[in-house]
Amino acid sequence: MNGLRRTSVCAAAVSAAVLSVISPASAAPTQIQSQPDSTQVNRPFEKLIVGYKPGTPEASSDTAASDDVKSKGKSVHRRMASGAVVVNLGSKTANADNTIQAFKNDPDVAYVEPDLLMQPFADPNDTEYSRQWDLFEATAGMNVPGAWSSSTGSGVTVAVIDTGYVAHSDLSAKVVAGYDFVSDAARARDGGGRDSNPADEGDWMKKGDCGTDASGNPVPAADQGSSWHGTHVAGTIAASTNNNKGIAGIAYDAKIQPLRVLAQCGGATSDIADAITWASGGNVSGVPANATPAKVINMSLGGQSSCSTTYQNAINGAINRGTTVVVAAGNSNANVANFTPANCNGVITVAATGREGNKAFYSNFGTRIDIAAPGGETRRGTDTPGTITTPENGIWSTLNAGTTTPGAENYKPYQGTSMAAPHIAGLAALLVAKKPSLTPAQVKDLIKTNSRPLPGTCSGGCGAGLADATKAVNAIDTTPPPSGGLENTTDVTIVDRGTVESSISSSVTGNASSATKVGVNIVHTYRGDLVIDLIAPDGTAYRLKNSSSSDSADNVVATYTVNASSEVAAGTWKLRVQDVYSGDTGYIDSWNLTLQ
Repeated sequence: MNGLRRTSVCAAAVSAAVLSVISPASAAPTQIQSQPDSTQVNRPFEKLIVGYKPGTPEASSDTAASDDVKSKGKSVHRRMASGAVVVNLGSKTANADNTIQAFKNDPDVAYVEPDLLMQPFADPNDTEYSRQWDLFEATAGMNVPGAWSSSTGSGVTVAVIDTGYVAHSDLSAKVVAGYDFVSDAARARDGGGRDSNPADEGDWMKKGDCGTDASGNPVPAADQGSSWHGTHVAGTIAASTNNNKGIAGIAYDAKIQPLRVLAQCGGATSDIADAITWASGGNVSGVPANATPAKVINMSLGGQSSCSTTYQNAINGAINRGTTVVVAAGNSNANVANFTPANCNGVITVAATGREGNKAFYSNFGTRIDIAAPGGETRRGTDTPGTITTPENGIWSTLNAGTTTPGAENYKPYQGTSMAAPHIAGLAALLVAKKPSLTPAQVKDLIKTNSRPLPGTCSGGCGAGLADATKAVNAIDTTPPPSGGLENTTDVTIVDRGTVESSISSSVTGNASSATKVGVNIVHTYRGDLVIDLIAPDGTAYRLKNSSSSDSADNVVATYTVNASSEVAAGTWKLRVQDVYSGDTGYIDSWNLTLQ
């Protein structure tokens, strides 16, 4: 039976967003009309518009209107020309349903609706913006423009751990002081080892510059020009926007901190690990303290290996200091489990999609993928490697025309998970800018739980789906993070046909709630394999999810409600996950607990 059920195919559904346009009435209606309430609103508001029926005291008397509004716990802001009153809610919210319902229940009220802020439907005036399908196209774009009314990344620094930065006028205003972590002077091309200048000196190579591979072939196999890779990545994240030039950045009010770790022949793990530590505000011997620590790190780099202790320690330190770490999955069309640092715990691992919404032909895949984002395809998978046959389907960003050393600035399309990762780093910056208290685990959860189904196909696993910037940013107002810090973000591998546990220690006083919340984020193909229980400190098991031979979908991203009121809240709580079938794999990504 197990073999047969693996043939199930789940079709990806594409959701469409619907925008309601509200027109004011010329006169107050005589009965309650169908008005928008908070469940239809995807952004915060701080006022309501209340229309009273003609002939009621509130319709003509400011005192009567004020008294009525006060009786509902609010205050009048002003009366409109139409006779309706504008009501202060006291703070921004995306859910005022109780107050709205109180007005609807009032027989003197004709209508009530949120006082929404509208924005002009205008594209940025950047000259290359029309090429940026990855930001706005409905099929496979990341739905970025709708997020800009809520966040533009202001106040957030994003560290780009890459080849460094080559001067570009579309980025110059966004760059803060970084560092050159390339310790090998022979590869650095700047006359020395580590220094405070992260300028990209070019990563061009002649055939065989980097030795030979296991088969004795020269590395590289042919001459290669400089990539200016770090500058391309940085442009996607935070290029200046609405400046009548070039492209639009996703978090265009964020700052970029360039950290140079890649030079001729690549970059050393030791240098990259130190850069992770320094970027997040940690101490690195011989390097001055980072004056502007990054809240987000982008690493569009990697190699084929297991996650080393060196990488994991550096990543753990960054996450513990509150920095979200985003990593490209790799471009080998292989299982990401074999590529580092994408396979390290705690990072957001990003696969790449093409313009049609399919997994890009080159992108790595697997259960370790957290999310997919546009990575582009400058050629078809069947075209000759190294050619550019479909530039319009690539990711356009800031670049340089120099083939070895820097030349004139320009804009060019690239493809790769290196291009997908900065889309997520930019989204992470939007989230943190809107709510600076978000933890890295909460940033990851917001991105994953507010993704949309991949519009195309992905064999092997592309994570939670295609990232949706507008949904993720708006969700901050409607999805409060777990309280009390009761959260475990350490990955736990789920043993095939085995049982594993992940623990959270609580010092909460009193008993747990009758509505205890258990937030679960599990990455696992064919989730019907899994049985999930919450284990109380006294050993009592509360079933959250049963197995199902017909549930062939991937991943468990859900919040469960448990009546645990008979349990003492303090103690060690466990999430127990049992895999009852063989053939599918995964891991506990994170889980949280709200006891009261």
